[in-house]
Amino acid sequence: MSALRRKLGDDYQVVSTSASGAGLPPPRAAPRGKRQRFVDKNGRCNVQHGNLGGETSRYLSDLFTTLVDLKWRWNLFIFILTYTVAWLFMASMWWVIAYMRGDLNKAHDDSYTPCVANVYNFPSAFLFFIETEATIGYGYRYITDKCPEGIILFLFQSILGSIVDAFLIGCMFIKMSQPKKRAETLMFSEHAAISMRDGKLTLMFRVGNLRNSHMVSAQIRCKLLKSRQTPEGEFLPLDQLELDVGFSTGADQLFLVSPLTICHVIDSKSPFYDLSQRSMQTEQFEIVVILEGIVETTGMTCQARTSYTEDEVLWGHRFFPVISLEEGFFKVDYSQFHATFEVPTPPYSVKEQEEMLLMSSPLIAPAVGNSKERNSSVECLDGLDEVGTKLPSKLQKITGREDFPKKLLRMSSTTSEKAYSMGDLPMKLQRISSVPGNSEEKLGSKTTKMMSDPMSQSVAELPPKLQKLSGGGRMEGNLPPKLRKMNSDRFT
Repeated sequence: MSALRRKLGDDYQVVSTSASGAGLPPPRAAPRGKRQRFVDKNGRCNVQHGNLGGETSRYLSDLFTTLVDLKWRWNLFIFILTYTVAWLFMASMWWVIAYMRGDLNKAHDDSYTPCVANVYNFPSAFLFFIETEATIGYGYRYITDKCPEGIILFLFQSILGSIVDAFLIGCMFIKMSQPKKRAETLMFSEHAAISMRDGKLTLMFRVGNLRNSHMVSAQIRCKLLKSRQTPEGEFLPLDQLELDVGFSTGADQLFLVSPLTICHVIDSKSPFYDLSQRSMQTEQFEIVVILEGIVETTGMTCQARTSYTEDEVLWGHRFFPVISLEEGFFKVDYSQFHATFEVPTPPYSVKEQEEMLLMSSPLIAPAVGNSKERNSSVECLDGLDEVGTKLPSKLQKITGREDFPKKLLRMSSTTSEKAYSMGDLPMKLQRISSVPGNSEEKLGSKTTKMMSDPMSQSVAELPPKLQKLSGGGRMEGNLPPKLRKMNSDRFT
């Protein structure tokens, strides 16, 4: 334990170190009653179809798939029963032909040619059928050319036997080659975890492959099953919502060589946007995980499923590392596959965190207030525009031009733009620009004059000879009194 703390830090605490439950159990709320799951941990769906009525005939229309979907005990029973009935029926047909021709009574007469030689009773007829069907051909019992009905029955037996063999043997082969057992070597973690990763609240669970053969084109999907009620009052008992596990970035395409941690980032688009540690105690949901890919050895598509209920989602936990570097290879320790440890995680939902960040930021509130003021002013001007358009034409002429509200709106917009641009100017320029009647040209001339003041001061500090060469101070000093008065009036 001390070595683990040195490796992970003192802030982390191991709460489960193995699948058998070694270590401290994760802190949970008061246990709730066991509720019905939609998908079991082994992937079986708890759904039963009832009251089909006349729709049961659809199963017989696809008899091959129906037989493949049956359990093994029913498949073996149907397999044995079909062959037994077919063999007894065909043996009875051969016995009936021998009985109707009188071959049973004349079987030991050497001068008589029966339909089937050496058939004396039903057991001998059954043995003849088995030898013919299995193409064993011992040579003791055989069909003769004096029996046309036997030849016809022999052709029917060959066709019927081929159909039964193809149907039942094909059904058993497909049943045995199904990749359902391959899904049992695909592992899912017993719990899912919610903690911070890359600065974002993330839902995580782990998948692994126990075999050395790979899953080609492995892809994972997640569904959230949760009951909800629409604004129209419709109740949806099992509403399915998609959980993004990297569809936009391609992270859902897995290279499943070693155990991988699948992540779902909880953001404003996630169904868990309002989920917090406290709300998990009252929420009821189920996360269905579907992993599918192509089995490398058989080329058939395999699908593995599992689910996590709200009781199996650990808040503030992270999975224990299972990969270590050895001499020349990477070693995976599956004894720590289900282990988690506790990490510092805020107990708030993403929505609550964003609201707290918005309230604590001092730069967002004024901007919001200014935007509201601008919107209200624009709405007022729109109202004036509507009132102006409703006036009679004479009153519109008396009040001025017909487009007065639009002109006013443009003037107010330019004024607001200037007001926002003044914030970046020095205080002296802001006071100058705030004087009514000053235009942009006056503001530019004032700025030029302020920039020329340091130059004039630097010229005054020069020797007298250089001052005479440079014009001696300001240009206004050499102007006549009238021009200087006119220039001063222009800038005041």
